[in-house]
Amino acid sequence: MVFEEGTQSRWLYEILSPHAEEIVVAMVSESRGQKSDVRDAFRLAEQLRTGAIKTRVFKEVGEYKTLGELGRTHAMIVQDVVRVQNRIKALLRSRGVAVAGKSVYSEQGRGEFLEKLPNASRAAATMLYAQYDAVEAVRRRAEKGLVAEAHRHPMSRVLESCPGLGPIRVAQMMPIVVSPARFRTKRQFWSYCGLGIVMRSTSDWIQNKEGGWRRAEVQKTRGLNLNHNRTLKNVFKGAATTVITQLPNEPLQQDYQRLIDAGTKPNLAKLTIARKIAAIALSMWKSKEKYDLTKHRKQG
Repeated sequence: MVFEEGTQSRWLYEILSPHAEEIVVAMVSESRGQKSDVRDAFRLAEQLRTGAIKTRVFKEVGEYKTLGELGRTHAMIVQDVVRVQNRIKALLRSRGVAVAGKSVYSEQGRGEFLEKLPNASRAAATMLYAQYDAVEAVRRRAEKGLVAEAHRHPMSRVLESCPGLGPIRVAQMMPIVVSPARFRTKRQFWSYCGLGIVMRSTSDWIQNKEGGWRRAEVQKTRGLNLNHNRTLKNVFKGAATTVITQLPNEPLQQDYQRLIDAGTKPNLAKLTIARKIAAIALSMWKSKEKYDLTKHRKQG
């Protein structure tokens, strides 16, 4: 059975898996010509028969089904908290009150900001603070439940020993990767995380005076692959940021500093650290061993 990736594809995969020999979820490709449900169904079936489906979407959740649902819920609640925080700062700044940092949200620090507002705006800010307190309490509950569910799986304790990967990032990563055996090499994992280096070029062919075509010598640009899992990319880039800013004694932070001293741009040096952390995490997951500096010093 084959169907396209969509909002209900995971649900369909779960309920149909016991009843089908094989289920393939295909990436939605650009379609030309006439379209209809019947045409699309026959086209997908023919591609499956001939083996022409190039990109298959991984839908197996394994033992991490509950963890995946809690991870998505936690991400939505965090977005709600950030949205309320932005509203509070926007209200204060609209009245000429300079705000920076997180002290504006604390119960001890918010009083001085409220005093600078006129009565009309103060009432609105009080309501926003009440909303923030309510959503923040829910966020703490969601975070506690997410970490508790992650710790039901022994592998979470192993991955948490990796530099930059805390309980939340590990809980986000596990239900997405599910099994490290999916990735034969670290480069395949880098591409899945959006950390793979690709070369791009345009105007590769030019026409000569005789009307023929020849390949032009054009300069190719380097960049990261666009087809990737965004959550994993945020996980490893966030881990790299933690290592760079909060772990001064970590060898990876020293690697970052050596790259900077050698003239590497900060964003490229940070990308290198993120790739190293991803390679280390994949190796730890495959070997089921905690972080060992002597073994993983040359990863990446």
